[in-house]
Amino acid sequence: MQALRTAASGMAAQALNVEVISNNIANMNTIGFKRQRAEFQDLLYHNVERMGAQSSSQGTVVPTGIQIGAGVKAGSVYRITDQGSPNQTGGRFDLAVDGRGYFQINLPSGETAFTRAGNFSLNGEGQLVTDDGYAVQPAISIPQDAIDVVVSKTGLVQVMTQGSPDPQTVGQLEIATFFNEAGLEAVGDNLLLETAA
Repeated sequence: MQALRTAASGMAAQALNVEVISNNIANMNTIGFKRQRAEFQDLLYHNVERMGAQSSSQGTVVPTGIQIGAGVKAGSVYRITDQGSPNQTGGRFDLAVDGRGYFQINLPSGETAFTRAGNFSLNGEGQLVTDDGYAVQPAISIPQDAIDVVVSKTGLVQVMTQGSPDPQTVGQLEIATFFNEAGLEAVGDNLLLETAA
């Protein structure tokens, strides 16, 4: 019956793999989504005859031995953080991170979340926010009399106002980076939280 348990561990592992692939397919048009990959590990082995064990009084040893595996288990589901292809959306406040890093988002709980989704808009106070109304951190407010908004490659946010020939700086986007991006915890809504990993 061990063979059935071993086979069942393989079926469970492949079911997890299909779930991960299904999630990747379902989110292929989600802004800022990073695909995932399931990784597996073999389970413990039962040693029927250990390799290297002495097989005679003359000192001969067993060259390969007999080990029977117990199956497979999921080791991790790894987030692949490769750079995606930026799209021209025509959105006035749609931004993209070129290279590593994440936009910082202030959650209602006071926690800082991180996202690659740069489809921002303005709330009623002119503050740059996500689709769910969470403020970009540090806070950036666009004045009502702004006629144009320019974000430089370094994240400097400037506005042009009526009657002023020079742009006015209203904020600086700050990008967060992590040594182990795969250690971020996905919490939905394109948001990730920092963990001990």
